[in-house]
Amino acid sequence: MGLSNHLIRIHPDNAKSKDWVILLEAGTIVGPSPERLRVARSTLDRKIVKKYNISLQPEHFLFVEGYDPRIHTVYFCPQLYKYDSDKKLVPLQGEEIGRLIANALEGGITERRPWYEPAEKLPDQPIISTPLQKEFDTLVVDLPGAKSSREKSITPDRVSKPS
Repeated sequence: MGLSNHLIRIHPDNAKSKDWVILLEAGTIVGPSPERLRVARSTLDRKIVKKYNISLQPEHFLFVEGYDPRIHTVYFCPQLYKYDSDKKLVPLQGEEIGRLIANALEGGITERRPWYEPAEKLPDQPIISTPLQKEFDTLVVDLPGAKSSREKSITPDRVSKPS
């Protein structure tokens, strides 16, 4: 896999943001599992590569080592919070944020076999085809296994994905 396979075109706003980078992986869990998506990586660190097109307009790319468009997709998400037992807001970690995104997208996973021929081209459709709204004023996400409705609510200012 060459260097260009590790580069994912992103919107310039995502290149400047301090949001979480969530790498989701589909089609790699074998056997009976309630999950069809897994959080492959979540980080606040990012390596941005800027290239110029033929019109000398800058294009921004996120460098993700090991990225494979057959099985991976990338999302950006701001810091999310939840209420603890004392009703104080505590920040969620990247893995928890990734699970929330994965739970919201599970229904839109494109079924594919986990193997492919060496000469196969990249798929025409992304591994996750669920449309995700690009901007939210308020978003309420149900956490699996939470006890009260107050503990089930998360209200970020916005959630965005790369364009």
